Amino acid sequence: MTDDTFTERLRLSRAVASDLDEVFAIQSDPRVWTHYPSLRHTDRAQTVEMIERWERSWADAGLGSWVARLRDTGEVVGNGGCTLLGGEVWNIGYRIAGDHHGQGLATELARAGVEAARSIAPERPVIAYLVEHNRASAHVAEKLGLELVHRAPDAGNPDTQVMRLVYADRRLTPEQLAATLK
Repeated sequence: MTDDTFTERLRLSRAVASDLDEVFAIQSDPRVWTHYPSLRHTDRAQTVEMIERWERSWADAGLGSWVARLRDTGEVVGNGGCTLLGGEVWNIGYRIAGDHHGQGLATELARAGVEAARSIAPERPVIAYLVEHNRASAHVAEKLGLELVHRAPDAGNPDTQVMRLVYADRRLTPEQLAATLK
C-alpha cells in the first residue's frame, strides 16, 4: 500500500521528509497529550524516530501509520493507521491536531487503518492499546466494534495509578496479548 488512501474527508499518505515540521507540531502540542503528558514530543528527533518506526512497519508488514490531510485544503490534521506489534496483532493508533478534536476525524482515520489491516492480514487481530482515562480513544475503539479484552496497571507509566486497556476485534491468545504489552 504505497499509494494514498482516501476517506470522506481525509487523504492518507506515507510520511515524507517534508512532513516532519507539521507532524512535530501535532506531536508536541500539549492538547493532544492530556492523557499521557510524558509522551509529548519535546524534540524533533523524537518525531524523526517515530516516523522511522512507521516506515519499518510499512517495510515489514505492508502497512503503517499515515500522515492525514484534509482532502479539501491539504492541511495536515493528524497521523495514524495500523502497525504490527510483535508479529501478532495490528495496533490501531492515531493522533489528531488539537484544533480538529471532536470532529470525528480520529474515527475516520482509524476505520481506514482497520480496513487496510484486514485487507492485508485478516487473520491477525486488530487492537487498540490505550490508557483508561483516555475516554475519547476508548469511544473510537468502541465505534470500530472493538471490545475491552484486558485491563491492568500500565507498566512503565510515570503515574503508577494509570490503568492500561486493550480493546480487540476478537479474543486474543496469550501470545497475542503479550505482544500488546511489550
